[in-house]
Amino acid sequence: MDLNFTEDDLRFRDEVRGFLQDTLPDHLRQKMIARAHLGKADIVEWQRILNARGWAVPHWPVDYGGQSWTPTQRYIFQEEMALAHAPEGSPFNVNMIGPILCRFGTEDQKARFLAATANIDIWWCQGFSEPGAGSDLAGLKCSAVREGDVYVINGQKIWTTQAQHADWMFALVRTDATGRKQQGITFLLLDMTTPGITIRPIPSIDGVSDLNEVFFDDVRVPVENCIGEEGKGWDYAKHLLGNERSGIARIGLSKERLKQLRHLERTMAADGRLDSGEQARLARRLAEVEVELRALELTQLRVVSADAHGGGANSAASILKVRGTELQQRMTELVAELAGPAGLALPVHDDAIEGGHEEPAGWLANAAPYYFTMRKVSIFGGSNEIQKNIIAKTILRL
Repeated sequence: MDLNFTEDDLRFRDEVRGFLQDTLPDHLRQKMIARAHLGKADIVEWQRILNARGWAVPHWPVDYGGQSWTPTQRYIFQEEMALAHAPEGSPFNVNMIGPILCRFGTEDQKARFLAATANIDIWWCQGFSEPGAGSDLAGLKCSAVREGDVYVINGQKIWTTQAQHADWMFALVRTDATGRKQQGITFLLLDMTTPGITIRPIPSIDGVSDLNEVFFDDVRVPVENCIGEEGKGWDYAKHLLGNERSGIARIGLSKERLKQLRHLERTMAADGRLDSGEQARLARRLAEVEVELRALELTQLRVVSADAHGGGANSAASILKVRGTELQQRMTELVAELAGPAGLALPVHDDAIEGGHEEPAGWLANAAPYYFTMRKVSIFGGSNEIQKNIIAKTILRL
């Protein structure tokens, strides 16, 4: 298995780097370096820049706005985006509902939603988790009863990220409770302006209010908004979550964070803030993280190579998700330890981003909020404990 880039891959990498250098707005780059919270306007701005270039949804089929890139080119693009401090587009639009619509949607649904989803003219949110049905998602109870040409929905969703911004939600609902819990689940599209929907924010520990509870009280949804077959929603959700877990590894982002940590190590050693013992301990821990990150990168490249040659990559998605999120969390711990009291500041908001965040003092200012918010990455997309069970069953055959 050849894990080296070809000459064509290297030329493509140079093209991506040039585009990012020329078009990435500096105010977004500075916010990314400082790990400041990105608002809806930030994400919309960048996704529309990408969409104008044809790169907002490169992994979608060409007929629906995608690019005929190889798996290796897609990997290079994602890594270069992270190394350039470019924001991600809306994951709900780009990586979740878009691929589902491309594969399972009707022609009418594709015509209605795909172009608007790529350009983020529609902002989507994900209605999956419920109280008592998070990691065990198949235990969901939010019901949808069919009455003629509509479903009537009653129940609740929780931890619904950015529901306060959403125009539409893609949701899993229970249309049949008589069989196994994985059966009788249906995948629906909901207009968030429909009467009977109530959104209640959940303030989070990092000082950001992007999480929500969503309540449904006799919400009427047209049957034409059903994706695929009624009762087959669990199959579509597994397809969606496989895509989400691979992306959560964020190897390029971790490489950039490691680069920042090494810059901090050199700066603090040079100005006397680290004694020789502290410097040695930090160097050892950074080396450990770097070795593990390199191992994860090689695993990702093997998955990319297998995908390029027609092999299935889904079995490795859980491995990438577990190790990728663990490494992200370990680096936030190092940032918080090194920041000390300076990292206890409140989150940096828009009016505080004035450049200068290349230096340690700038990006350490958000150390504590960054540490807190990254606790969630081992939970969303399917908790790491559940992913280890999947690895045991599907890869180790235990």
